[in-house]
Amino acid sequence: MNAPRDVSPSTLPIELTEDGIAVEYLDGREIFYHGVPTATEGSVTTAPAKQVHVLVTDPDETQGVLLYVNDRNTDADILEDTGVGRVLLDEGETATPFPGVTVSHRSMRIEISATLETVRGRVFVFEEDELSERQFEIVESTGE
Repeated sequence: MNAPRDVSPSTLPIELTEDGIAVEYLDGREIFYHGVPTATEGSVTTAPAKQVHVLVTDPDETQGVLLYVNDRNTDADILEDTGVGRVLLDEGETATPFPGVTVSHRSMRIEISATLETVRGRVFVFEEDELSERQFEIVESTGE
């Protein structure tokens, strides 16, 4: 296996349902994120040491780009074959993988923030490990 590196994502078909979110990989396989995401204003900070996936949809919510954050286990060739991207961050580092979406690595946690008028679609964050999974949708701040 080669050393981990950043991988650019491809646009993938998605389907938002009342039971969760389906993403179809370029190789025809599908992943399903179960449950209704929790609405979170402006940003999400994950629990420490979790696998983190970020899905940014198009305005029509039929396509999106999926990004793994700090996944050092999946070979880059596999990511490229599936269309999933990857960004690797060192402690204290920040990246902007998509216009309007910022990802930061702070104290073993990943913070994802979004400016939705720039994104023009929806931003979902999936946090998981072998014991649990949580889903979030970043929504506009109500200003309260």
